[in-house]
Amino acid sequence: MSESSQIVPSSGHEPPRVPAWARKSTVVGLSVLVAILAFASTTQTWIDADVQGAAVRTAHVMVQGSNAATAVTALALVGLAGVLAAAVAGRIGRFVASTVVVLAGFGVAASCIAVIVDPRAAADSSIAKATGVAGGPATTVLTWFPVAAAVAGTLLALCGILAMVASRRWPTRTKYDAGSASRRRGSGVSGKAPEDGGEARGAQVDEIDGWDRLTRGEDPTN
Repeated sequence: MSESSQIVPSSGHEPPRVPAWARKSTVVGLSVLVAILAFASTTQTWIDADVQGAAVRTAHVMVQGSNAATAVTALALVGLAGVLAAAVAGRIGRFVASTVVVLAGFGVAASCIAVIVDPRAAADSSIAKATGVAGGPATTVLTWFPVAAAVAGTLLALCGILAMVASRRWPTRTKYDAGSASRRRGSGVSGKAPEDGGEARGAQVDEIDGWDRLTRGEDPTN
């Protein structure tokens, strides 16, 4: 066979195309956004309370979300940490981190619903601290922030489920991948044709790479 008719194997493999909805940047970016929204909502007023009684120090109390539902702040941070962990972890680590995000999101939503159902109980400690009277008569009015936080928590849980599904399509970096890439860059810079021994080693590397891609569920012929 003449030299011109020989088929030169490709030096690398084209990674499978990931749909837009499953891209790591999309899933992680959306998850971080809703986790930050849930956390930010706790800095706002969730309950306006008007206290009746002559002995109170103040008649109007504004209760922040961090006081009305203390768990929301912590769970939002847990969800945010889980999202960032899923972005850098391996396949098993992504599943574990995504599960944490799902649980944190549902926890945020459940805490917010408890406040919406019984705002008076959620405001009790803040009213007692502000007025010096515990259990006195008071009228409470909810703002829209508890509802927004509940929606954000639900979206965070859905983002965790999306990460479980989409992370199967994300590429997994290994030490072998990094070494193979560096060898390809080195051979490209030198500009020299590989010797016979180098060709044999290159073929062996391609076979190993093919097996690695099969174990990851990819098509090595692409």
